[in-house]
Amino acid sequence: MDSYSSWLNSFLVRFRLSANLFLSQFEPLALLLAPLLTLFIARLLHSLLSVIHEKGLKATVLALFMSSINLVPGVQSYIDAEKQKVVDKLQSGSKSKREHWRTELPTTGLGVGVIEEMKDVKSNDADWKGKCSGTVYIGGSESEGHFSLINEASSMFAHTNPLHLDVFQSVARFEAEVVAMTADLLGSKEKASGGQVCGNMTSGGTESILLAVKTSRDYMKAKKGITRPEMIIAESAHSAYDKAAQYFNIKLRRVPVNKEFKADVKAIRKQINRKTILIVGSAPGYPHGIIDPIEELGKLADSYGICLHVDLCLGGFVLPFARKLGYPIPPFDFTVRGVTSISADVHKYGLAPKGTSVVLYRNHDIRKHQFVAVTEWSGGLYVSPTIAGSRPGGVIAGAWAAMMSLGQQGYLENTRKIMEVSKMIQKGIKEIPELFIIGNPDMTIVAFGSAVLDIFEVNDIMSGKGWHLNALQRPNSIHICVTLQHVPVVDAFLQDLREAVQTVKENPGPISGGLAPIYGAAGKMPDRGMVQDLLVNYMDGTC
Repeated sequence: MDSYSSWLNSFLVRFRLSANLFLSQFEPLALLLAPLLTLFIARLLHSLLSVIHEKGLKATVLALFMSSINLVPGVQSYIDAEKQKVVDKLQSGSKSKREHWRTELPTTGLGVGVIEEMKDVKSNDADWKGKCSGTVYIGGSESEGHFSLINEASSMFAHTNPLHLDVFQSVARFEAEVVAMTADLLGSKEKASGGQVCGNMTSGGTESILLAVKTSRDYMKAKKGITRPEMIIAESAHSAYDKAAQYFNIKLRRVPVNKEFKADVKAIRKQINRKTILIVGSAPGYPHGIIDPIEELGKLADSYGICLHVDLCLGGFVLPFARKLGYPIPPFDFTVRGVTSISADVHKYGLAPKGTSVVLYRNHDIRKHQFVAVTEWSGGLYVSPTIAGSRPGGVIAGAWAAMMSLGQQGYLENTRKIMEVSKMIQKGIKEIPELFIIGNPDMTIVAFGSAVLDIFEVNDIMSGKGWHLNALQRPNSIHICVTLQHVPVVDAFLQDLREAVQTVKENPGPISGGLAPIYGAAGKMPDRGMVQDLLVNYMDGTC
């Protein structure tokens, strides 16, 4: 043992002398800076590898290239000028209208005369009756039927605010019943749900999604101690998740859809790590109207002990009834093990006034993380369930009135009509050889593109005929979201679509004033940061 210690001491002395002799060749300052420089390079490489892992090699190289190009004198100003030309084109027509908008209060109030002015302003709105994709889901005109009913119900409670529960007990009851009735449609009374489904009303699908993401973040922090959260979505998932990621400082991982344009479960599984708090499924997805494999996503979420949010903003008031009508609807609600939250818009196919949605949770342990409670405010004790504090009780009352007036039979009949129209549109598009349908639509959204025509030019022609459709990308396509407004005009839509395709076929090239060149350029533009700048600059000039 003594000989081993003696040998070790001798080795350490020799090593120390050799190291000092070697290091004596260098300046002390160089010896001091070398570790710092090494650390800096290591951090730089780590950051670069992280960016490559997140965005991919191609996108990272492109971003570095564009950053380098922008450093060349004059290049940045040229790019800014070209971007402004695009923004001006997008805003053409809206700027001239804004020139006559009021910028200050009238000296003397208009009194009841303001109603006539409002009617005059409203007369300049687009003719949306039967012409818009989605947008207005109630059938008929604004002056009759269901429109009149919810307008009257909303106006009765226009002065109310559910923030004051002790004052407006009626609205508190309406909200609780809207939530409970929606939860019932989505499996809350089935044994598999656990019997604790709960939730709140919100201002729309985006707020419902925001709250579900925020709640999942805080729930997983309490459950697993995750402090640098990440969530995983398919590229078909709604852009509200991008907004949530920015608002709540969550890293967003986006994965491609599979060949059927559904969320790719295998691709999502590969992205899950110890920081993952949430994965997402849509039923259906907004772009193509296709239901993601919710059962498979539920098994995945359950096996990893993470949250699964199902976006039923479009499908919440259609899929339960479509299933009863015999359509092959796969599982999508709280009967699926692993689903922790659901968003469903009442102001879409629920036919409620705009500004009404519901966010639901599997149990109260999860939902508690949605609330904000403040104990140290001089204004008193404060607790709020949603993003907004004060909320309009009128639209809550309108949603209750819509659901109560229609009942299950009303929703069944509405679903029958819109599903039949959706099938008619699919059949009509398949009969146009220049077009193809994206995937296999499950509900009332039909997306279509073309391998031989510029589909955005077709969209411009349809716009000229008064139709307001939605332009999509990856792949370039457009879609129509079928509502009750389309039931009486489906034949006119298909006829106009056939004519639009024929016009583009005979006269290829963008029409004057159309947006096809801009959509086409944006789709091909590899620098997505530049496209983002265009969108932000456009929005900055319109609000």
